[in-house]
Amino acid sequence: MDRPWLKYYEQNVPESTQFPSVPVYQFLDDSALRYPSLCAILFYGKRTSYQQLSLESNRFSHLLAKLGVRKGDRVAIMLPNVPQCVIAYYGALKVGAIVVMTNPLYVERELQVQLDDSGAETIIALDFFYPLIEKIKHKTSLKNIILTSIRDALPWFLSLLYPIKAKKEGQWIQVQKVPPVYDMMELMKQMPSSDLNVIVFPTDLALLQYTGGTTGTPKGVMLTHQNLVVNTIQCRKWMPSLIEKKEVFLGVIPFFHVYGMSTCMNLAIYLGSTLVLLPRFTTRDVLKTIQKNKVTIFMGVQAMYVAINNFSTIKEHDLSSVRVCISGAGPLHLEVQRCFEALTGAKLVEGFGLSEASPVTHVIPIDGKRKEGSIGLPLPNTLAKIVDIETGMEDLEVGEVGELIVQGPQVMQGYWKNEKETEDVLRDGWLYTGDMARMDEDGYFFIVDRKKDMIKTKGENVYPREVEEALFRHPKIEDAVVIGIPEKFSGEYIKAYVVMKEGVALTVDEVMRHCGTELSKFKVPKEIEFRSELPKTIIGKVLRRVLLEEEMKKR
Repeated sequence: MDRPWLKYYEQNVPESTQFPSVPVYQFLDDSALRYPSLCAILFYGKRTSYQQLSLESNRFSHLLAKLGVRKGDRVAIMLPNVPQCVIAYYGALKVGAIVVMTNPLYVERELQVQLDDSGAETIIALDFFYPLIEKIKHKTSLKNIILTSIRDALPWFLSLLYPIKAKKEGQWIQVQKVPPVYDMMELMKQMPSSDLNVIVFPTDLALLQYTGGTTGTPKGVMLTHQNLVVNTIQCRKWMPSLIEKKEVFLGVIPFFHVYGMSTCMNLAIYLGSTLVLLPRFTTRDVLKTIQKNKVTIFMGVQAMYVAINNFSTIKEHDLSSVRVCISGAGPLHLEVQRCFEALTGAKLVEGFGLSEASPVTHVIPIDGKRKEGSIGLPLPNTLAKIVDIETGMEDLEVGEVGELIVQGPQVMQGYWKNEKETEDVLRDGWLYTGDMARMDEDGYFFIVDRKKDMIKTKGENVYPREVEEALFRHPKIEDAVVIGIPEKFSGEYIKAYVVMKEGVALTVDEVMRHCGTELSKFKVPKEIEFRSELPKTIIGKVLRRVLLEEEMKKR
């Protein structure tokens, strides 16, 4: 197969590479052996060395084993970017469990669906989330609920102040730790720090990453240890300027997304870097953190870079330590890139991927040739091509628009308990992404249309079907459809068109409140429009395209 992109690889980026046959947690154990005293995690001033982190993950693996977790069991982790998230992730993998990363923003129904589908019997979560878990635990397979607090990870002086701050913000909660509810940090103190000695093969499943995939129905993407190891090393090879032991990663991109997990957490641990964690993105905190800790690597989404560019006191902050930044989970506008690079002196480039590929498949060269609007070149050991939309069997010529398909050792094993969907997207060793794209003569790829009907808003994927199903659950709504309206920097915002049942009264506020109880905040429509009917085809299919065209004419 012709690979025109190879001639645009930067110096020291290999065309292909060999990957070690090891489990993901070997990254941590190897770095602990090489750099035992080096700071692995920095959290509001509290340092955790690589040796400490490795031993803590061992203790957590023993904790899980004591609670009955065995190889192949699913363990849900519902945590923001706190040290306990990293400990739980590697510790669960060490016991041979399959990690189910769970979005802390989930509402009751969303959490129940994911736990039901995965069959997770154990969940690790912040104590703040316990009331939500308690509501649905009897409807799921949950047997063990392991709780921790942000306070547990803070330096002693901040931990003393934390209850005051948490109470002020309405986030203070005290839960009685009686089985099946356990205190993570208290139990870990009782556990040995030795290796559990569970045999984990590279081909074993490591992760169920839930995604709408190419159809919008939530599915568990099955990724093996080898898939995750490969993609982490591919990203490292793409950035040969990264120096082992020397880099400081900003860990603000959520680790419950495979993007953050692979390109930030796993990559930082693999390199023996310091990982500076922030539980959420606030511009002021990010700027202070970069300046204070001399952050060198920043993985984010466009909305983060936009916020930094437009921050009122941006020129008062020294961001010169930042060298390499990647923007993922949506397009990166040229003006955003230029402004951020001018402010920091860093290189900011766009990457592309999907959960089904662990997730990265393409990245713009860091120091090489850029092309406006391009997602870049395939990573080492990755093939990509454009095929016809109708059959998916015919390779298209340079410049022609079709479906992007990819092949590589980072591609998933399939969808959890869903053979039909797996067969639809994995064909003859190729992953059919559902993205419409083209390739130019140099091997640079360009996305020209997003996955069918999917809405990208502020780095999050939202599938209309899920929002529409929530709308249909309102007793006064007869018909509904949602579309994504393009916005300059955040991607798209969600607009819903609603048809009321005859003889009822319904307000925008009522619909918004209903959506707020059914959906995560980022999935709630920003705008509601009432209509007497929706435009449809002769067979009854709603014409989203017509609605979008109407919106664009208003501009």
